[in-house]
Amino acid sequence: MRGHAFTIAKTVGFVLLWAASISIVAIPAVAEPPFASSNPALLRLWWELLPLLCLLLTTGVFVWAIERGRITIPLVARPVKSTLAGGSVGCGWIGGTVLLLVLLGHLQFAGHNAVPLLAVWFLSALLNVVVQELLVRGYLFFLLEDRYGVGVATVATTILFVTMHGGAREAGFLAIVNVALTSVLLSLLLVYSGSLLAPIIAHFIWNSIGCLVLGIVPLAEDYPHLLNGILSGDALISGGAYGIEGGGATFLVTLLLTVLVGILARRQNRRRRVVARITAAPQYTT
Repeated sequence: MRGHAFTIAKTVGFVLLWAASISIVAIPAVAEPPFASSNPALLRLWWELLPLLCLLLTTGVFVWAIERGRITIPLVARPVKSTLAGGSVGCGWIGGTVLLLVLLGHLQFAGHNAVPLLAVWFLSALLNVVVQELLVRGYLFFLLEDRYGVGVATVATTILFVTMHGGAREAGFLAIVNVALTSVLLSLLLVYSGSLLAPIIAHFIWNSIGCLVLGIVPLAEDYPHLLNGILSGDALISGGAYGIEGGGATFLVTLLLTVLVGILARRQNRRRRVVARITAAPQYTT
């Protein structure tokens, strides 16, 4: 019972410390510095950098000062496997959804836009994803996994992930389901790859291509887009005014990828158990 209380206290404490640090840096003098206030791209980059710095500080306090290294976060473990896994899932995720919508006649493109400092916008989108993944699938995920297992860690962090996406509640039930399913997919990808790098890459591809390139994934309102993607037809399929994250096409592709990554993770875990049993078996010599 005492162990459960400590785990809950650390979970709540982590979220509260991060929230408190965010509130401190949200004061106007810090949130809108002179060097960035007149440039939308630099200002957005600053707005994404501040939460990341707060989160890194909070994570450092809990991982090194409280846990004393007992819990580690595999940020870039197995870089080749993680990059391939994250890149494959990310490209299949956004590519499959877009292809399905185009084939169904629910997505067209009308012209393009000039986007100054496009690389800065991409960097901002990357920092945004790193914050989300480190917050949800960083210390909190491994703390809960260590105590209760992958299942509980996935469910608990998925609730947090959905809570972070307040716009999904406005978009309706299917959007909430899509956000929750996305969290499960990214958690399974973390388990399969053994590194936070994989879900970061997959999530970044979805956000950056979907928003900055195609204009059909909603991020913050100031994010620009190169192409003018127009969603039409049944909003239940396309997502309509709320972007593809509120549509059935995204649900179908995300579900298929979740099942696929889940199968791969389960097979990998089964192979590891077999190897562990063989390694642990007594060796006889003649």
